[in-house]
Amino acid sequence: MTPTTSSGLIKFRPLRQGGRVALVAPASAFDRAEFDAGVAELKRLGFEPVWDDTVFERLAMTAGDARVRVRAFERALDELDADAVVAVRGGYGSVQMLPWLDADRIRKSRTAFVGYSDVTSLHSYLGAVAGVASVHGTMVERRLAKGPTAYDPVTFLKSLSTEPIGRLPVDGLEALSQGRLTASGPLAGGTITQILASIGTPFEFNPPDGHVLFLEEINERPYRLHRMLTQLRLSGRLRRAAAIVFGEMPGCDEPGGKLTARDVVRDFIDDFSGPVVFGLPSGHSTKPTLSLPLGVQTTVAGHEDAPSVTIEEAAAAD
Repeated sequence: MTPTTSSGLIKFRPLRQGGRVALVAPASAFDRAEFDAGVAELKRLGFEPVWDDTVFERLAMTAGDARVRVRAFERALDELDADAVVAVRGGYGSVQMLPWLDADRIRKSRTAFVGYSDVTSLHSYLGAVAGVASVHGTMVERRLAKGPTAYDPVTFLKSLSTEPIGRLPVDGLEALSQGRLTASGPLAGGTITQILASIGTPFEFNPPDGHVLFLEEINERPYRLHRMLTQLRLSGRLRRAAAIVFGEMPGCDEPGGKLTARDVVRDFIDDFSGPVVFGLPSGHSTKPTLSLPLGVQTTVAGHEDAPSVTIEEAAAAD
């Protein structure tokens, strides 16, 4: 029987020492020196990096044609004998792949996929269409390439293992609304821009009622962030969540600090009944980015003196 999370998503196969990690470029092109540095870091961790040479293709906005990127992604799943697939970078272009993906092929492979930012589009597809768990986690460029000062190795490795991560190691997490002091549900989310871009398409972000909603963004001024959260509220997504976890939101404060991302968030949570915490460094972050398995049971505690996020379930199984 295929193992599933408590929310019903198919668990991916675990990544163990010596396993093969396929590198793909589902969005923008990347810096070759960063790629090589990321390859070296994966080797240092004890893995064997592999890739299709089309990863180096270039167009004006993306790392090659959409169908070329799809073929490389699917080949990584079932031809390169990979135990995990890691995106090299985000940028733009993952959404172009969605109409060409084969959900059955993805389900059969049970291969972990890791990334953030623009690849939130792929996470939404994997969860809502293919029905498989994935990892909102470190990528190659600017993260693995720079080593443990830029990504958290512990959550990266544990998110791909059969052991739950447990309480996330976060300093500076802030409770913005206690609501119910604790709430639990399957973790879902990613970059707000990509979540909103999916709405109204066949691949829209559609987590189950009672989920823990993770939202992160970068370099969106407060009025744009306000607009995005307004759309999210009008779509009904906010009220379907049991708890909301915001990322660090770097670059989202007004220059001079007169209006901040925290101010905007507070404006949206007055009528939200669950806990809301702010400052989780996953995705775009100023601290080493944490890796978060999506689709697994997660508990948020909104205690003012000790807010926390705890990953209660593993997304991998044999």
